[in-house]
Amino acid sequence: MRPAKRVVARLDSFLRASPLTLVRSFSCAQDSLRRTPLYDLHLAHGGKMVAFSGWSLPLQYRDSHIASHLHTRRHCSLFDVSHMLQTKIFGSDRVKLMENLVVGDIAELKPNQGTLSLFTNEAGGILDDLIVTNTSEGYLYVVSNAGCADKDWALMQNKVRELQNKGSDVGLEVVDNALLALQGPTSAQVLQAGVKDDLKKLPFMTSAVMEVFGVPGCRVTRCGYTGEDGVEISVPAAEAVHLAMTLLENQEVKLAGLAARDSLRLEAGLCLYGNDIDEHTTPVESSLTWTLGKRRRAAMDFPGAEVIVPQLKGKVQRKRIGLMCEGAPVRAHSSILSMEGTVIGTVTSGCPSPSLKKNVAMGYVLSKYSRPGTDVLVEVRRKQQAAVVSKMPFVPTNYYTLK
Repeated sequence: MRPAKRVVARLDSFLRASPLTLVRSFSCAQDSLRRTPLYDLHLAHGGKMVAFSGWSLPLQYRDSHIASHLHTRRHCSLFDVSHMLQTKIFGSDRVKLMENLVVGDIAELKPNQGTLSLFTNEAGGILDDLIVTNTSEGYLYVVSNAGCADKDWALMQNKVRELQNKGSDVGLEVVDNALLALQGPTSAQVLQAGVKDDLKKLPFMTSAVMEVFGVPGCRVTRCGYTGEDGVEISVPAAEAVHLAMTLLENQEVKLAGLAARDSLRLEAGLCLYGNDIDEHTTPVESSLTWTLGKRRRAAMDFPGAEVIVPQLKGKVQRKRIGLMCEGAPVRAHSSILSMEGTVIGTVTSGCPSPSLKKNVAMGYVLSKYSRPGTDVLVEVRRKQQAAVVSKMPFVPTNYYTLK
């Protein structure tokens, strides 16, 4: 068996016992994949490396996936998310550029405030989800998904050229930093020991540049993908290993990989691009209407507005929902059926919840079946199992907000 095939076989075995829904194609060998600055650190700590969006990233470490997941919920974990695309948009027309591409009200963002937004197409479909921060340094800091990096870069670059040709003052550049996510209830306590800034003054979805454990020029953003309090630290690549090792000296901190990241985000009801949202789902269908800025809705001046805005007032055919399921774990692509046995939708993500010790999933169903408490069936290995439509998040989120 060739090396790439052995990797596929090993992962296929792991998938039967794990909640991972986000591992992409394994058609390329590990040596053809891009590596983050922490690659050797991952190997040294027993990281089981897999292919994800063209990168070699740790699926998990020596601890079990469940142990890693629960450690994040109770303490804090360090995730390497350096594969994400980090972009800087500058110039006096930077907000104009971004509002030509996303559904959010970027102009209303205060200095160092960020928001989750969506790139959309003219059909109302979601091209990617991203975080946009209006920095006090005079540029927009954008973090988007690695799997969409080429598409996102081309989209932004083409719009830059279009606006520049019309005389606009706007530019674009990639931020070549590493990106570390420290997530969990003790993350602020751990980080506070290495920064002079008072993290109690840095609430959810705000950002600041600071020195972190002796590393100058780090951008610390209070956000994450786990539902817990936490930060993402954009750090110069040459200092990434030093910062990671310093954080790991604290016994509260353990490394965590893609497997834990996926089950944590699913418990938090957060979408994974390519699974739960894509170019064929609209913000209304995917229950992401809160990303649509009020001013933008009224002006109908974002891509796909003519499709999306009428959906706000009318009815959509299908809606994204959460599911609590009995029996075997439910995986993506499983059919969702009415109690009469008619197919009414599809699961897009699913896993056993380590926190709840129950099987959870999300997917899309016909709108009339989307009310929480609705009994449905899911098909797993050609057998039908009971499930109930549930509110999300499955596990309460613990984002830090100023009281």
